[in-house]
Amino acid sequence: MEILVIILGSLTWAFTMIKSGIIYPFGMGFWGANGHDGIWHLAVIENLVKGKFSNPVFSGETLKNYHLGFDLIIALINKITSISTSVLYFQVFPIITALLIGILIYKFIFNWKKSKIQAIFTIFFVYFAGSFGWLVEFVRNNKFGGESMFWSQQAISTLINPPFSLSLIFIILGLIHLKKYIDGKKTKNLLFTVLFFGILIQIKAYAGVLVLLALFIAGIFYYFKNKDLRLFQVFSFSLILSLLIFLPFNFKSGNLFVFKPFWFLETMVGFKDRFNWERLYLALVQTKDTGFTVKALISYSLAFLIFIVGNFGTRIVGFLHLKDLFKKDKDSYIEIILFVMSLFGILIPLFFLQKGTAWNTIQFFYYSLFVFAIYSGLEIGKIFERNRNFDKYFTFFVVLLTIPTTFSTLYFHYLPNRPPAKLSLEELDALEFLSKEKDGIVLTYPYDSIKASEAEANPPRSLYLYESTAYVSAFSKKQLFLEDEVNLEITGYNWKERKEKVLDFINGNNREDSILFLKNNDISYLYFTDDQMTKINPSDLSFEEIYNNNQVRIYGLLDSKE
Repeated sequence: MEILVIILGSLTWAFTMIKSGIIYPFGMGFWGANGHDGIWHLAVIENLVKGKFSNPVFSGETLKNYHLGFDLIIALINKITSISTSVLYFQVFPIITALLIGILIYKFIFNWKKSKIQAIFTIFFVYFAGSFGWLVEFVRNNKFGGESMFWSQQAISTLINPPFSLSLIFIILGLIHLKKYIDGKKTKNLLFTVLFFGILIQIKAYAGVLVLLALFIAGIFYYFKNKDLRLFQVFSFSLILSLLIFLPFNFKSGNLFVFKPFWFLETMVGFKDRFNWERLYLALVQTKDTGFTVKALISYSLAFLIFIVGNFGTRIVGFLHLKDLFKKDKDSYIEIILFVMSLFGILIPLFFLQKGTAWNTIQFFYYSLFVFAIYSGLEIGKIFERNRNFDKYFTFFVVLLTIPTTFSTLYFHYLPNRPPAKLSLEELDALEFLSKEKDGIVLTYPYDSIKASEAEANPPRSLYLYESTAYVSAFSKKQLFLEDEVNLEITGYNWKERKEKVLDFINGNNREDSILFLKNNDISYLYFTDDQMTKINPSDLSFEEIYNNNQVRIYGLLDSKE
């Protein structure tokens, strides 16, 4: 039975990825977030393949405020196997990751609880659990959907965030070897535990923070309970390793977080594309002016309850498991680690936002959902093991309520034949040509949100009309002067000033100023599509046309050619 659940769960997850990055009659298609996030990862990976740690979409700057672990692993596999980065990212890695998560979760739960049934239900919740957004959407609009209605992505979207999915593997491996170390005291298990927990910070920084906090608190409890410093020892060594691999890439980084209590609660009930309860939103806004009152307490408590119940869905059953925190068994440290991870996964986004892209801190919450998927599997497994008819009916009912989000998201967003975004055959050919030219910085036309909005009604949209992405860098394997404004904002670069300079260059009439701009920024190539063009002909700026297929024109600096 466990094999069937793992295979079904892995295939379900994989369908969110494997159709993207494949060439169809209209070009290369991209479903869901792959049209932006996947492209960004490909750009970083291609840069790492060349041995560069620069920002691929912001020439002259190193990559900062970013965890490189996943991209570095894919780059290394590409170097060893020569399998294209696109195939590794969209087809190979998703299937392997999905299978590994299911297998490792089963192994961890079975070794911990010695229950096959509990292990099976746990992997079921890890793969298929979703929010109650589908229920709200069905009641309001008589249709299914609403995966992120309460802000957080759900289990079905795990692979869309590869660093997140990879971090789950490292967390589970760390817990497996931690248990072996505490049970058997073997040094090799300590080394493996520290390795998996220590490098987690470079796989997914959010996971690294939560695990280190959990190890610290669990280590204190374990010492006072058993007069044993081994768990604190694991924390100390993991922290040292984390700092050693994190600081060299981030020592110049500023503070990315700002204190903004309850932003997710307020926007959840205020935004039209979220839960959107106007009356409650107005109550929350009004309490800000009146200060802390009983009305404020009730309003924010209600919003928080909606946030938790809405996001957790049937994982709310996992709260029954919290009673095990107080059990005095030899594995209570595991309970504390998981609980602390889930607690801070809720508290951090509740009070802090990320500069640039506020909603990014919701990713801490993903780990709370993961922990409660484990809790729910354990509790439903216990209920099923009672072997009473009522308990079996209850289990079936919970399972039935769990899966609608997964299948509605899959059906409406990843299975349709027509994707929302594409890379046309003409652009693919142009970018292939550019990838074979010698290295140099590429200047593209800045993202035009107005034209993108106009093209929205006619999918699939070309990537330059879909979102500000890193696609030219990803598929030309070149350094870009400015691309993917979204990730530049998230990682804290002053891209707006550079965009103004690019627009001044494109719209400028002064030849000398334009030549100086290109020279000072070491621009070697100009990449334009359709009607994109500078006011001054590139031929008057010491550039010549080196490629033209009617959709794409590429200009190269005269003295840059071999």
